[in-house]
Amino acid sequence: MTNEQNVRYREIMIDPIRECANYTPKFGHGRNKGFTLSEFQTLYSADAFYKWLGLDNPLMYSAHKAAGGITSVYRQIGIGCERLVRTVFMDYLGVNADDVIWAYKIMGANGKERTLSLDARFILDNITDATIRARCEAWMVQLADALELAIPIRQAITGVVFEVRQGYKSKDSKRQNADIANAANAYANGYIPCLMVMSAQIDDDIVARYHAAKWAILQGYIGTSPMASTFSFFEQVIGFNFIQFMDTNQNYFKEKIKLVLEQLMRAT
Repeated sequence: MTNEQNVRYREIMIDPIRECANYTPKFGHGRNKGFTLSEFQTLYSADAFYKWLGLDNPLMYSAHKAAGGITSVYRQIGIGCERLVRTVFMDYLGVNADDVIWAYKIMGANGKERTLSLDARFILDNITDATIRARCEAWMVQLADALELAIPIRQAITGVVFEVRQGYKSKDSKRQNADIANAANAYANGYIPCLMVMSAQIDDDIVARYHAAKWAILQGYIGTSPMASTFSFFEQVIGFNFIQFMDTNQNYFKEKIKLVLEQLMRAT
């Protein structure tokens, strides 16, 4: 990886997170922009009950800002990871932007058509380098074995689609049900669905449910096989040393995150 490529990758990763520094809470009012401290105090001071309790205190605003902002930090880290994965696939697999995106249409309950998508994809036939294609194919065969896919399904598989997460600790049943539906559509279109988690933070119950739905799962382990580890997958299958990239840039990432967190902890 060249220095230019390293800088490009780290900015792809960190750019979404910078937006969190400007987070302002909405207090349930659905505004495009959140409330400033003075607007919050005006809002809460006009509410007799909240004013009696002293909830118009600037510390309450800081607490709301920090709580919502931290959720936003996690969300934006996830977005940065998605973008980086797609970029690495394009650079290391020699494919284009259309190749790494997969979407499909469904009819919603209201009768309107909706487009759903997963975060990344590779298709074997689009990988022109024979060595890389062979690595990807061997990995897919191992996935099919581990998932115990029936022979007709194996024969129809052309690639893998990925749902990329920074972590997965929420037991949001709506999100899980949507992912299980995504898996069914992935197989129907000739793809193995793979949940790619960058951290090791994923609930055991979620792992069990996704495995039951025939999802492959990669987690942020170090020193394990590409069948279980996101980082081993990138190094041994894709050819990108993700661990080295993160090690090289960790001080840069830490400083940027620190600045965002400091801003979120301030009322103004």
